[in-house]
Amino acid sequence: MKNRLNVFWVCFCIAGSALPVCAQTDSVSASPKKFKWIAPAVLITTGTLTMLDSDADEFFLSNYEVREERNERFLNFSNHADNYLQYAPAAAVLLLSVSGVEGEHTLPNQLALLIKSELVMSAVVYSLKYTVGEARPDSGKKNSFPSGHTAQAFTAATFLAKEYGHKSVWISIGAYTTATTVGVFRMLNNRHWVSDVLVGAGIGILSTEFVYFTHKNRWGKNKVSVTPFSAAGSQGLTLRYVFR
Repeated sequence: MKNRLNVFWVCFCIAGSALPVCAQTDSVSASPKKFKWIAPAVLITTGTLTMLDSDADEFFLSNYEVREERNERFLNFSNHADNYLQYAPAAAVLLLSVSGVEGEHTLPNQLALLIKSELVMSAVVYSLKYTVGEARPDSGKKNSFPSGHTAQAFTAATFLAKEYGHKSVWISIGAYTTATTVGVFRMLNNRHWVSDVLVGAGIGILSTEFVYFTHKNRWGKNKVSVTPFSAAGSQGLTLRYVFR
């Protein structure tokens, strides 16, 4: 049991330590960009394996073993800070931008990126919730997998790291520490299994990374121009919208 618990935490720490590095290197050079997909892959893979409830599995923990540890050590734990912390990194981005601190994108682009990331994350999370139908550990309601709070927190954390992680690695560390706290609280509050939290974290990261990867239209750098024209004896104005 202890050996498998150690393996679990090693995998979790590998993923967590990779995230600030990804955020730092992504804006510096093109070569390390593929590295940013490793952390969510580790989280999702580890989360999926923890769903296996088999005594023959000597490598990864099951959901029930982690819950048993929680019940032994934190049976009466109750703290609802996770309901608010899940939004903190995204709020920090908008606050910094409004305050005049320059990020990777202008405020209109940041809003567009955040909205698209939220939409992608929500579509994946809620489609899985009602497709998989995993029962919650506390109430038995069949919408446990994956954790929406954790996915939201890691979506927001990745958003903060992408916009301001280049200024200091501690911004990224703070963002992902906040998101990890949300995931841990979801388990300690007995609202989610460990698999829900790990996969939710991976989905949150991937959602934001996917949106940044596909985001082509930078609104803040587009230009609108009005120019006069004359053709066949008629005159007027031409409205041009230039994408950059």
